Amino acid sequence: MKAAERDGQEVPREPNVPSLSHHLLTWAHNNRWANHRLLQACAQLDPIAFGARRTSFFPSIKATLNHKLTIDWYYVDAMERALRREPPNANWAAFFEPREPMDTCTQLAAAQQQVDERLIRICKGLDEERLVLSVIVPRRSGPCPERLDRLLAHLFEHQVHHRGQVHAMLAGTEIAPPQLDEFFCESDAPLRASDFEELGYTEAGIWRGPSPPNRSQ
Repeated sequence: MKAAERDGQEVPREPNVPSLSHHLLTWAHNNRWANHRLLQACAQLDPIAFGARRTSFFPSIKATLNHKLTIDWYYVDAMERALRREPPNANWAAFFEPREPMDTCTQLAAAQQQVDERLIRICKGLDEERLVLSVIVPRRSGPCPERLDRLLAHLFEHQVHHRGQVHAMLAGTEIAPPQLDEFFCESDAPLRASDFEELGYTEAGIWRGPSPPNRSQ
């Protein structure tokens, strides 16, 4: 076991320190869980409240969730193509036409689940070589290469950002926004137990062994 240096002295590295690949996989599972929890709350809104104009960058809960979904489609597609050694999607703009492809929260939840699971599959296959794979992201200005690990971090940050906006808008409705400000802390495990059961997750499966299967597929 290699040693690290601290204050001029060698300190043994801790055994079983999770790899970056595994950390990104836990992020993908956390992303799935957080979307599941948020969309369950949004599903309690009536159609008028779901689409009502509110104060946010995208002016409704419906618009924000649709934006989050279409951006996921766009980036996950680019990653999958890079991993298959395929050229970038020449028709990438279709992901944003129309800007709000889903009319109901039920439709959004189903589509979000599908793309979340695609993202989990990407992260399950990560290794040191794939982490530094160049992903060609098609943009209006032309193709832009991005390293896969950095693109994954960008996508997770984008999800957190817009979930926060939806969370804030929910606070202005009759539906209480769910707790989302934790990253699978051990002490909070009992609070997410029912969510994990619905998703087919286990604590051991995420942290110490192979990722559990998704029973909803």
